[in-house]
Amino acid sequence: MQIVGVTTQHEVYVASKEHKFRMNEMVVIEDQSLKNPKGEVVETFSYNRYIPMGFDKGIVDDQVLKTLEHIGYDIGADDIHLAKVRLFEEAPQPIQTGARIRHPEFHEIESLLVQSNPKDGMVLGEVKSTDFIAPSLPDSLNGLLHIQEEDNLRPQNGVPFIFDIRAMQQYPHIGVFGGSGSGKSFGLRVMLEELMKLQIPTIVFDPHFEMNFAAAASGIDDAPSYHERYTVVQIGRDVGVDFSALSTRDVERLLQAAGSLSESMVNVIQTIHKRKDSYQSFSDRVANLAEALELGKQKVEGFLHDGGMSREEISKYTTFKKLLDQFGSLPLASVKGIQWRVNRLNQAGLFQQNIRAIEQGIHAGQLVVVQGAVWLLQVFSSYVIGSLYGKRRTYKDAKLQQQQGEFFPPFVVVTDEAHNFAPKGYDAPAKSVLKEIAQEGRKYGVFLIFATQRPTLLDETITAQLNSKFVFRTVRGTDIQTIKEETDLTHDEGKRLPYLRSGDVFVSSAIIGRTMAVRIRLAHSASPHTLNPFDELRQMTEAGDEAVLTALKPHLPIAEMSIMKELDTLNKEAQKSWDVQSWKQELERLCQQGKLTKQKTPFATLYDRS
Repeated sequence: MQIVGVTTQHEVYVASKEHKFRMNEMVVIEDQSLKNPKGEVVETFSYNRYIPMGFDKGIVDDQVLKTLEHIGYDIGADDIHLAKVRLFEEAPQPIQTGARIRHPEFHEIESLLVQSNPKDGMVLGEVKSTDFIAPSLPDSLNGLLHIQEEDNLRPQNGVPFIFDIRAMQQYPHIGVFGGSGSGKSFGLRVMLEELMKLQIPTIVFDPHFEMNFAAAASGIDDAPSYHERYTVVQIGRDVGVDFSALSTRDVERLLQAAGSLSESMVNVIQTIHKRKDSYQSFSDRVANLAEALELGKQKVEGFLHDGGMSREEISKYTTFKKLLDQFGSLPLASVKGIQWRVNRLNQAGLFQQNIRAIEQGIHAGQLVVVQGAVWLLQVFSSYVIGSLYGKRRTYKDAKLQQQQGEFFPPFVVVTDEAHNFAPKGYDAPAKSVLKEIAQEGRKYGVFLIFATQRPTLLDETITAQLNSKFVFRTVRGTDIQTIKEETDLTHDEGKRLPYLRSGDVFVSSAIIGRTMAVRIRLAHSASPHTLNPFDELRQMTEAGDEAVLTALKPHLPIAEMSIMKELDTLNKEAQKSWDVQSWKQELERLCQQGKLTKQKTPFATLYDRS
């Protein structure tokens, strides 16, 4: 391998007869006067006799061809492999044409590839095209992971990609971008496993109910178990909002998520809500006011003056009168709108629990997965993130002022479908607190990991604060443009984005200082959604057929006329509620599939074992 063509201080062309260059391959240029500069392959090409000599596009131009002929290449007969190499650091002067090229030893490029050790960092994958360096890897960096290549599983055969999470104190927050099927959710799962390994307190908002780590991935015998390192909670069942701890502004944010609020509705909340209100006291006040406004002040006073009422009725109308005296000017429609929103949140179970389980998990260094519908997660995330961030901030502020405060640990907030939580162009319940964390969370040890298929739809203030970006396959032009604006991806790398394999990712990080191509490792746990839906359909159909055949077995051969007599028994054993016609159709279908046989006699149609 040697340099050909015109060279510059930052780019050279390399040619070889035997070696086929690969994207992101690293090389060392043997130029002692420049202290053996190092570079990375950014474009590759193969040139042979089947290509017309007039071909002058791409990296094969006249200068390169002339150089190849001068140094002994037979353009008409040889297969010539060419690559454009970009230097990691600009050289003081152009590289010497004809200089030899070789693959580096690990110690020569260690500082470019590894920023942390496996115990302190997140082992996320393998740096692509580093198998040439594998023989010189130290033992501490070997055998750390497995890689899935198509349908095959292979052990590590290159330099591991270890993300230095400690450097997030200086370069905070991570963005994970990629379209459907790109491996984005898989990459996020691997990140969460590494956070659990490091016992970093983390709260995950999971709208897809897929962040469960109980099932082990197949093919890895010594995979670590995460059973004690995470907890899953559902909104309404395990966690909820302590209504009495809410401020009036918090109540506004919560009800805004249940349905947009008019200015009149906001005024109703600000007028009616009292400090330390429980859900019951607030909802009763709203409901009583709505009923009082419907009756009107005149009717309420009339009932009280007429007499002849029970003690309960007197108490009820007295309450109505007090409410009308206080809040009688509020519009009925707005009060009813607030009543509907409060009831909707309560029916979803939001006010029936508290966040103690989440706080306990954070204190224990666990990963806490919060599951629920997207709209409910939007509401709940606003409350819980604000509460946890407030406790962490209060502790740090007290410490800075040399006061005694209750310790609350630093933590990481992770959201999938992040554009739902912090959208661009309009407000959302959790958006303000997430923007505050994006801008100031570093000082308090609170960090964000945002995953989304649509980075264009994510709030620009937050996108700008994501100092590390993991970019999986992305097809939409607007998203690619957003990614290129927010990262140091080159034009050529941007062109490759729509064609990346699932699980391949460009990592653009201020921590690393350049973009790296990485293959995400095989996760130690399996997603509950890995079963192909068509395989699931086939399995359920086969299971259903088996249940029907088991119920039929004691009655075979069975005549068509006998179905009516055996109907109750068949339905009970097969756990069905079919009528006679449905059973006949099922018997015909099983015959067509060869699971039963059908025989017509002069007296009846018989169904029997196949």
